[in-house]
Parts: sequence; C-alpha cells; structure tokens
Amino acid sequence: MHSFSQLAQQFEERFINSPLFPAQPENLYAPCSYLLTLGGKRIRPALCVMGNELFAEAGEDAWHAAAAIELFHNFTLIHDDIMDKAPLRRGHPTIHAKYGLTAGILCGDITCIYAYEQLGKVNSSLHRILPIFNKTAIEVCEGQQLDMDFEMRNDVTIAEYINMISLKTSVLLACSLKIGALLGGATEGNAGRLYSFGKNMGIAFQLQDDYLDAYGTTDKLGKQNGGDIKANKKTYLLLKAIENATDQQQKEISSWMDNEGEYKIPAILDLYTSTGADIACRDAVAEYSQRAFDCLEEVAATATRKQHLHELAAYLLQREK
Repeated sequence: MHSFSQLAQQFEERFINSPLFPAQPENLYAPCSYLLTLGGKRIRPALCVMGNELFAEAGEDAWHAAAAIELFHNFTLIHDDIMDKAPLRRGHPTIHAKYGLTAGILCGDITCIYAYEQLGKVNSSLHRILPIFNKTAIEVCEGQQLDMDFEMRNDVTIAEYINMISLKTSVLLACSLKIGALLGGATEGNAGRLYSFGKNMGIAFQLQDDYLDAYGTTDKLGKQNGGDIKANKKTYLLLKAIENATDQQQKEISSWMDNEGEYKIPAILDLYTSTGADIACRDAVAEYSQRAFDCLEEVAATATRKQHLHELAAYLLQREK
C-alpha cells in the first residue's frame, strides 16, 4: 500500500513525462499541455489507484483509468472556468484568459476525448467500469447545469444545493474509488461502500471549498477570494444565511446581490457571520465527513490497508484558510 502523496507523485511522473497530446496543431494542444503542467493535487487519480490497492497491487489498468479520470476532471475545469469567467486557476491565468475563448472551448473538448482514449487502454473489466465512467460524466454535466440554473433562481433550497454539488463534484471522487476498486477485484458491495465514502467526502470537500472561497486568501487558494460572492453563487453559505436571516438581513442580502460595488464581499461576509451561516457550514462539513468515515469503516478491508484513505480524507476535510 502506498500513501496518497506517494501515489500522487507516481501519477505525476507518469502523467507529465508521457506525451498525452501531439505537437500539432499547436494552437489546440499547447493550451491543453499548459493546464496539465500547472499541476494540481491529483486527488482523483490517486484515489483511483488507492481504491485498487485496497484489494490488489495496482497494474497498468489502474494507471490508465486514473489518467482518464484526471483528463476528464481537467476538461470540466476548463469549461467551468469559461462559464464562471474565472481569471485564475491554480494561481495562473485560466486557459481562456491566456489563449482566448475559442482555444478554451476546443481544448476542453479534446481533453475530454483523450480521457476516453486513456480509458480505452484498460484491458480488464472495461465492460464494468465504462458504464460507471459514462454515468459519472453525465452527472457532472448535469451538476454544472444545475449550478448555472441556480444563478437565475431565488428559491434554491439547501437540499437542492447538496444534490447539485453531489453531481458536480462528489460523484467523480466516488467514481474514482469505485473504478479503482473494481479493477482491483473488489466485490460490488465493497466497491459500492467505497463509492459512498467518496460521495460523502466529496460533499464535505465542496462545502469546505465554499467556506474557503469566502474566508480563504488568494495566495493560498490560487484563485480569487470571494469569487462565489461576486458571481452570486447559491452556495451553502448564502442559502443558510437567507434561511436564518431576519427580514432586515434578507433585504440587505438581496440588495448586495444586485450590487457590484467594492464593498460587496466584506458586506456579505458580515452577513454570513451575523446569521450563523459560517458556523452552519463548518458543522455541515463535519457531518458529511463523519458519514464518509462511517462508510469507509464498512469496507471489508483491514484497518491497515484503509489507513491511507483515512489520512487523505482527514487532510482534505481539514484544510485551513
């Protein structure tokens, strides 16, 4: 068994040192390579291999599946940044900001296609993992559409929001673990328990990400602080603030959502604090984290073999500002 950091490093070496894209046409593939070389935590591919190693030594199939998952994840980031008009990704200009909108769209498209090329290199159990990958890809797109839809609605519920982030964020983490486990020979039951572990961990991870977007700092996040507030994203923090707000506070929230002034971010943060939304968000992170650990406990593998997943989940869910 390897730790997350060991597997992430092994994956990075394979991923970056193996040419994933051809050289030409340069205006298509240079932006793709640019994003991949910016790094990232490589959480999803490492989870895939970790899921495999719970049950068997990781072979080439696990690494190909991991590469497919990471390429698909990067595809979603490229298009998400376009839709969010985000200027930064991992502390660097986003692809559309650096190369232009057309390059961003095409780069995202081709990256998704190359994800399936990597998945096609899996020799064993492809018939079992392809439907999972496809279902997850569909759900991620559905989650992104719901996220965009919510920007136009003023009646989004917290339950709807949890469903949206489950689709947009957590199912890919869950998929990574389940695919890895199945490639390692896990039963459907154990693979399903790992999926539930990943899904709950992903919800907690996204809620923590919402919190850090509001209260974190740009240099540590690698992206703009308060970006969700500026974009009027219906995050858990905003929805809980609206739910808890007095009539006067609701009027203030509504007023600031129609305001693009320089004081918008600090004003909304003050409202999050005064309504208790900040504490509620942290409590929700703790709740879904516990659900995740409970699911991992039920996986029929020794505690020693599950230890690295415990450590990774604890690291992801205890990020600081």
